[in-house]
Amino acid sequence: MSDTDRLAELEIMLAHQANTIDELSTELARAFTQLDRQQKTLKELAERFLALEETATPRAEVTRPPHY
Repeated sequence: MSDTDRLAELEIMLAHQANTIDELSTELARAFTQLDRQQKTLKELAERFLALEETATPRAEVTRPPHY
């Protein structure tokens, strides 16, 4: 294999690696965006749950039937 062929192979591999890095970077950014949305949704749901819990009627005390 000549030096020119080897150089061409290296350039091709470098181009593929650069493309892969770009794709991974894009996917990672998308994943972080989705994670941020999910964390925001979870926080909102937790706040709604706590608000509902505060306004809910107290639970009836659990008592055992007399035959226990």
